[in-house]
Formats: sequence, structure tokens, C-alpha cells
Amino acid sequence: MNYLKVLLDLYAAKSNVKKTAKQIKKLQQKKLRKMLKFAYKHSAYYRRMFNVSGITAMNIDSVPLEKFPTIDKQTLLSRFDEIITVSDITQNEIRRFDESAEKDRCAFKGKYHVVHSSGSTGKPGYFVYDNNAWNSMLIGIIRAALWGMSMPRILKFLADKPRIAYIAATDGRYGGAMAVGDGIDGVGASQIYLDVKTPLSKWTEKIREFKPNMIIGYPSAVKILGELAENGDVELNIARVVTCGEPLGNNLRHYLETVFDTEVVNFYGASESLALGVESDPNQGMILFDDMNVIEVYEDGMYLTSLYNFAQPLIRYRLTDSLTLQSADEHCPFTRAVGLLGRSEDILWFEDDMGRREFLHPLAVEGFCIEGLIDYQFVQLGQCAFEMRAQVAAEASRFNIREEIVERMKKVLGEKNLEFVQFYVKFVNEITPDITTGKKRLIIGTSQYEARRAV
Repeated sequence: MNYLKVLLDLYAAKSNVKKTAKQIKKLQQKKLRKMLKFAYKHSAYYRRMFNVSGITAMNIDSVPLEKFPTIDKQTLLSRFDEIITVSDITQNEIRRFDESAEKDRCAFKGKYHVVHSSGSTGKPGYFVYDNNAWNSMLIGIIRAALWGMSMPRILKFLADKPRIAYIAATDGRYGGAMAVGDGIDGVGASQIYLDVKTPLSKWTEKIREFKPNMIIGYPSAVKILGELAENGDVELNIARVVTCGEPLGNNLRHYLETVFDTEVVNFYGASESLALGVESDPNQGMILFDDMNVIEVYEDGMYLTSLYNFAQPLIRYRLTDSLTLQSADEHCPFTRAVGLLGRSEDILWFEDDMGRREFLHPLAVEGFCIEGLIDYQFVQLGQCAFEMRAQVAAEASRFNIREEIVERMKKVLGEKNLEFVQFYVKFVNEITPDITTGKKRLIIGTSQYEARRAV
């Protein structure tokens, strides 16, 4: 991205914040109708499904969005080649690219940015952004990261060449890592990656050497960095903290603001649309980027329509997040979301005989895509042991699945210097939801495990 163009596009994006709610709604509807007509014309899947719903080229401008058919991840996986609007890629080609190429930020065929959607269902899903969509998204995340800053303040901040540390899962085609990396390059900043699979001792070395003045990452991982600072292991002078990838609770926000002595901005994104919203004041809720997406909330779920990704249109795509929408007000023309419930996982902490502590982050193990593995869950058994519960297909070979799990887990533990940790694979008929929340947890920590045993 050209630096001057980034600034001009950022200025234009920031100007939307100063518009009225009516102006933003008009802009959103204009972009929506453009996307709907484009999908009808260029996507075989959407044209067929629109026609089934009685939507044609003649009435597509007047049919309310809620009358359009919905789509989910399973449909995207099974109908991928029919959904995309570009003719020079297929899902199989992308899968081969993902499996064979280095896990870096390089674009497929030089123009398609592939985001790997991790999961436990055997094969990953992919979300594809062409260069135009990717650049639009980058402006959205840069606007979010610098939310609340005036353009003069932004120019001064960037002129000082910020040093940014990104703390998350970084060793795959994770949308956050790719987008943050390209966004940082776009504004001419310097950066380091701290992968959640890297031992804490390496974190300390890199932080001491790099001396970041801005932190971006998972709230749970940023908290660990704050604890290192509290303990005197590292010295930090941070101008801004941006959290992403997990929900940020009020208590954790207060802790981060206190330990880093700076403001915390919480970014909301998903693989399907990496720029969804931003929260700078929890009392005001999450501000949704209505100029980039349409989000609908009904009793049966939340639906996303991306307004900028024409290569892989997502129209009324079902997300698993749960939230309540509030109308825009005089302070901001964008819709607000409150009660956002996304994934918030525990971290597994282990301790060896010498008292050395190390953690295992859930996203370090979430990408286990093994044929025949339907679902899985990790249960901490103590300070140096955990269990992996695996639900597999009836026709799958438990022996082969166990062998592959063991091989992959040994690699993960080795990267974290956790060879002393014992782990076990236990096959179960079903991964059951948490009795309190009704949601399936990826990781059950020690306290939760003991509580279950007591029931």
C-alpha cells in the first residue's frame, strides 16, 4: 500500500464518522444494492438462490434485505466455487496453496489474500479477499486502531515511526496476523510478532530488544505481557493498546489501562469481514462499521453482509456471535452493539518442578484439522497434565487420529518448552455444552474441571 494513498483513504474513512446517521444509512444502502446486483450478475449460486426467492434483476433494488436468502459456513464450504465471482481460482487450488506455501502474507496468484478459518471439522474453510477488498479492509482496521485520534495527531504519531508488537497466533493464514502486518507496513511502522506458541522467555528477549510503544493482540495474551511488566521482567512505555480476537471484559480492560497507563481500544473483526467495529468506551458499546457491513440480529442469530468484498460476496451470512443492536445517536452515526458474546477461552498454565511457569493459549491448538475428527476439547488435569477429548466420525480410524493428534501436540508442546507436560487423548461420544452458559468450551481450566468432578 502506498503511504500517501493510505493517509488519503484513512482521511476519507474518518470523515464518515462526522456524517449524520441518515447520511451513513444512505451510503450503506447504496453500497448494499451495488453488492446485491453484482452478486446476482456474477455469482451462479446467488443468482440461483435469489431467483428461488422471487428476486430478479427487475426487482432487486426494491426487495428488502430481510427477504434475501441466508447462507452459513457449511454452504460456503460446499458451494465455494459457485459463490465466488472470480473465474481464475477454485477452492481446491486455494487448499493446495494453503497446504504447500509458506504461512506468510503472500497473496495467492499475487492478488488474492486467503484467510484460513480454523476449526475441528477435518477441512478448513477459506475467505478470499481480492486486492481492492483487502485494501478497503486495511483502511477499516487502521481507522479502528487509531480510533478517537484526529488526523493531525495521527500524522504526528506516524511520523514518530511507531514500534508495534502483535501478540496472537501468527504462524498461519490467520486474518488478524495478516491484516495487522499489512496495515503496519502500510503506515510505515516497524513491528514484531509474538506468537502465543513462543515460550515466555523469548517474549521477554524480543520485547527488551524491540522496545514497542504500541501493543496489538488477544486480550488474554496482552494481559500476560502486562504481568511481565508488573513483575519487572520488561520495561514498557506504551502509547496505545489495541485488543482483538477475544471479548474484552471490563475488569481486564481496567487492568490493561492501569498496567500500561494508556487507553485501550478493542477491535471487532471476523474472518468473514476483518473490519466489523471498534470499542473505545465500554459504556457506549461496540461501534459497528455501517459503511463497510450490514449486520442484522434476529432471534435465530446474527447475519453479516459485507459491502466491500466483491470477489467472495457474503450476503446474510450467519455468524455465531450474539449481540443486541442500538440505533446511532448524536455522538456517532454508526449502529452500536451491546452484550457482544464471542469466544472467551481460558489459558492452560503449567508449572515444572523448578517453579517455571508457561502457558498454552487455546488458539495455539485450535487449528487441528484432521480427517474424521468432528470436535474436541481440552481439560486441564493439574499443573503438568491435560486431557484432549475427541469426538470422531463412526467410520474414522481412532488409531490413526490418535497418532496424528499425538504428533501434532508434541510439536506444539515442544515449541513452548512444555515437554514435561503429560497429555492424554480420550475418545468421547459427544462434546457437551457448559452447564452454565450452554456453549461448548474449547478449554476447561483446572477450577472448572474440579467443579465438574464435584457435581
